[in-house]
Amino acid sequence: MTKSGKSRSLTIMFVPDGGQEGRTFRLSYRTLRILAGIASIGALGLTLVAGSWWYLAARASRVTSLEHRVQTLQSDQARVQELSRKMEGIEREYARLRSLFATGAPSAPSDVWLPPGTASGSGNGRVTPSRDLETASAPNSWPLTERGFVTQGLMEGDQGQHNGIDIAVPTDSYIRAAGAGTVVDVGEDPLYGRFVVIDHGDGYTSLYGHASLTLVTRGQRVRQDEVIALSGSTGQSTAPHLHFEILKDGEAVDPLTLVHQP
Repeated sequence: MTKSGKSRSLTIMFVPDGGQEGRTFRLSYRTLRILAGIASIGALGLTLVAGSWWYLAARASRVTSLEHRVQTLQSDQARVQELSRKMEGIEREYARLRSLFATGAPSAPSDVWLPPGTASGSGNGRVTPSRDLETASAPNSWPLTERGFVTQGLMEGDQGQHNGIDIAVPTDSYIRAAGAGTVVDVGEDPLYGRFVVIDHGDGYTSLYGHASLTLVTRGQRVRQDEVIALSGSTGQSTAPHLHFEILKDGEAVDPLTLVHQP
C-alpha cells in the first residue's frame, strides 16, 4: 500500500504511430506476481512435457529394437523346428536301417584275426587264419566284418567338417584293423566315445570311434583284419555305428578311396 492508501501498480502505455490514440494498462503488483506464477508453472509444464517426450521417444526406440529381436527369434525358432522335423525323419530312416541289420541271421565266416584270448573260440562262426604278424601295412581293408551301410561321407569346407565316414552296423559287431600297425592311442572322449588309433607307417593312421568295447592296448602291434573293438554308440552318437577315419601325414583322406565296401 502507498501512503495514500492505494496499492502499488505498474502502468504500461502503448503509443501507436500516426497520432492514433494510445492505450494504457495498469497492473497491480499482485496481478503481476500471479501472472509470473502462472508463467513459471507453464514453463515447468513445458519442461515436463519435453522430458516426457524424450523419455517416450527412447522407450519407443527400445520397443522397436525389441520387436526386431522378437522377429529374429521367431525366425530362428521356425528354422529350429524345421531342422527338428528333418532330424526326426533322419532318425526314423536310421531306425529303419538298424532294423535291416538286426535280422538275427548268422553272418558268413570272415577272414579276421580274433583278439588275444579268443583266438581258439569260434563263437561267431569266424576263424583265425595262420599267418605271421605284419609290422605295418597301408589301411586298405574294410574295417568291419559286416558290410554295414555308409550313412555319412567325408565332408570339408563349406559343407561342414567330417573327417571320415560313418557306417551303420548292429551293436557289438566286430571292428577290425584296416591295416597292420601299432596302436598309438586307446581311450574315450566326448566326441568319439571309445576309440582306437593305429599307426600304419608311411604317414598313415586310422581311427575307429563310438565303440562299445576296445580290445587292444596302447603300444600293441596288430595284424590287418585283426579285431580291435566292438561297435557301439558311445560319445556323440544317436545310433550304433562306426566312425572310421584315415589320415595321411595328418590330413584327412576319404577312406572309400583306399578301402572297398564288401
